Amino acid sequence: MPPPKMSASGEKEKTREKTRERTREKGEKGDKDKGKDKEKTHKLSLKGSARLVAEFFQYSIHSILFQRGVYPAEDFTAVKKYGLNMLVSADDQVKAYIKKIMGQLDRWMVGGKISRLVIVITDKETGEHVERWQFDVQIFKPARKPAAAASSTDENASPSATSSPAAAAPEKTEKEIQDEIASIFRQITASVTFLPQLSAGACTFNVLVYADADSEVPVEWGDSDAKEIEGGERVQLRGFSTNSHRVETLVSYRLAD
Repeated sequence: MPPPKMSASGEKEKTREKTRERTREKGEKGDKDKGKDKEKTHKLSLKGSARLVAEFFQYSIHSILFQRGVYPAEDFTAVKKYGLNMLVSADDQVKAYIKKIMGQLDRWMVGGKISRLVIVITDKETGEHVERWQFDVQIFKPARKPAAAASSTDENASPSATSSPAAAAPEKTEKEIQDEIASIFRQITASVTFLPQLSAGACTFNVLVYADADSEVPVEWGDSDAKEIEGGERVQLRGFSTNSHRVETLVSYRLAD
């Protein structure tokens, strides 16, 4: 099923930090140390991991819109996230649009239905796609007994963006995951050093979601082509992973004339 292109969004969920620690009597230092050791890793549930990835997508949309000048800088406000000062849109229409996208995206992510999310920046005057930010999602499946291989029927799925039967990734602390995500946003910020400059206010954006063929698609979402950039440059950025998901980031862009 080709990816839907319109948006509809929902509440953003905040990942919960593991902060509870039972205090014990002062003399039980050994027991305290054991408790701390148990909190060195934070194993997210599949649902919790899916929502963390969805939240990452939400901040990615805001960050790209700001860094690429799709909307005026004065339309954004700073919030603290991932240990960074993130810029998010304060424009009511843009916020409503992204919120509508995220509502459906969150449901698809929790259901394990998404293999890729794409943010496309398009020139308003010419209709030409000038940038394409691609986020590939891999889901780690629990190890099972050998079985006959099944091929995907989703024509949009690619080997790098589909669920993997491989064992789950090694467990990480929540800080390690947050640090990996922060590194991606630092790269998005630094991308202005190599991406062609876009004329202020001259572009618009669209969101594409590659969902499984059996996904329930709201009527306000429509089919779309891939909006590829023919003959463009491609730059692979950093990725991040939880024990359930792996996200890879790629940006392609049209060379300046």
